Amino acid sequence: MTVTRFRDSAHYWRTPLLPGADLLTAEYHDHEFTPHWHDAYTIPVIEEGAERYRYRATHYVAEAGSVPVINPGEVHTGSRAVDEGWRYRVMYVPIEYMHHLAHDIASCTQPLPWFDADVIRDPDLARRLSRAHQLLEAGAAGLPATAGTPQADPLAAESALLDALSTLLVRYGRTQPERVFRPAGDPRVATMKERLASNLATPLLLADLAAAVSLSPFHAARLFAEATGLPPHAWRNQIRLQRSLAPLRAGRPVAEVAAASGFVDQSHFTRHFRRMFGVPPGRWQAA
Repeated sequence: MTVTRFRDSAHYWRTPLLPGADLLTAEYHDHEFTPHWHDAYTIPVIEEGAERYRYRATHYVAEAGSVPVINPGEVHTGSRAVDEGWRYRVMYVPIEYMHHLAHDIASCTQPLPWFDADVIRDPDLARRLSRAHQLLEAGAAGLPATAGTPQADPLAAESALLDALSTLLVRYGRTQPERVFRPAGDPRVATMKERLASNLATPLLLADLAAAVSLSPFHAARLFAEATGLPPHAWRNQIRLQRSLAPLRAGRPVAEVAAASGFVDQSHFTRHFRRMFGVPPGRWQAA
């Protein structure tokens, strides 16, 4: 039997009905996401095929109809798990939005919502998330209703969004567990992060980080990787990419953003950006 492969195609977009969020409609075959994190809740629904990803030191496979939620700031990867690849819809929902929604649902102050690492296999939830995403996309694109496209009605779209995200929170929302002491709580890690995140365009040596925390370069690198899941240079590139989004949205030229973010040149920036977001920065900016 011939397998129809998905193509590497991604469309990022935004909607005023979910302020501050990025939304993605995509399919992938060859593309592989390198270890990275997002500053928002990553809420995908797999519509066809299957995705393989590494998260919290464990490999998972999310097949069609599943919802593999990733918490903010947690490192993960992504690649195809079946020959044809995978197609999915993703909401990158701001922390503040989810936290406020949790307050509204409970009618009282709530801790920050947290989700277990396991893939959520809940067909009803997947249907709600997929429909909300479709309605939001139709509204953002100004599409008229067709046989295969929901009506672009902002009231219906916002209602579907609240229904989907509240269902996710009520059924699967948890409180972040109290953890035993980890290297992430080590003040030396915080010091190294501060050094790495400041003056991104200034070159930095591992010896500089090590000296700041009175460790050898070997021990500084090992401590940092154990705490964050990434070596210092990769973590710094993640910060560069995250901080590049605002100036790109503001319309600044890609080459200018690349230089200000500390990348060697535009091609270096584009290569890293595509590994994280699945599209080059120019296309992301145009969307």
